[in-house]
Amino acid sequence: MPSYSLQDLLYLMERLRDPLDGCPWDQKQSWASIVPSTIEEAYEVADTIEREDFAALREELGDLLFQVVFYAQLGRENDYFGFTEIVDGLVEKLLRRHPRVFPDGTLQSRRSATELAESEVKQNWESIKKDERRSKGQLDLFADVPMNLPSLIRAQKLQKRAANVGFDWPDLVGVMDKVEEELAELKVEVKAGNNQAIEHELGDLLFSVVNLCRHLKVDAEGAVRHCSQRFENRFELMQHQLSHAGKSLDQASLAELESAWNQAKRELAGISS
Repeated sequence: MPSYSLQDLLYLMERLRDPLDGCPWDQKQSWASIVPSTIEEAYEVADTIEREDFAALREELGDLLFQVVFYAQLGRENDYFGFTEIVDGLVEKLLRRHPRVFPDGTLQSRRSATELAESEVKQNWESIKKDERRSKGQLDLFADVPMNLPSLIRAQKLQKRAANVGFDWPDLVGVMDKVEEELAELKVEVKAGNNQAIEHELGDLLFSVVNLCRHLKVDAEGAVRHCSQRFENRFELMQHQLSHAGKSLDQASLAELESAWNQAKRELAGISS
């Protein structure tokens, strides 16, 4: 069986888009129409990594690569850029952002064997990115933070960017106090029944919790995703337990639901009842 190359993949993509004998579905796609697929494929890659399903990861990475190849084909058809230009720009950017690894700005150059501190690497990285934004005329600190990022990821990214210029709490105590302050303000509005203010205060509370995640070096998006998965697993097990007892979810009392929920938590935690 032949071992296909990247050039084969690029040719395959070109054939799929061929207006004469290509694939009708691929022919009608546009920049905007394949964005949802790109996002979905990226999340599927993340999912297989979290599940450590490396057999599936190979396929999912291929699906994600195909998205890039599709955009490259659209770019070539519109005389914007091709796959070669994408790779060229990426390598050039990474060389520029890693001057300590490639001191002469070429792939062949090598740094001395002196060990670099991770904090120094991060500081240099942010400084270089800041210079890049300035050269592009992006004077707004948040100009290149995409609006359509998942909300928790975007909140954490905005906070990190602000922290890099000194706008941050000096310690964890201040962050914890801010979370408690926002929760107290939310309680006031809930008691008053002010729906518009409730949404506002809930947003402030969530934003503060994301900030707490950042200070604790926890990925907010990942933390909620893992929590959701635990909830799903527990709920599914609870449903099975009730089914074995001859009851459905809507037939069980609140006390029975709570009992089955706690049992599911213990079982999933490896604790016998």
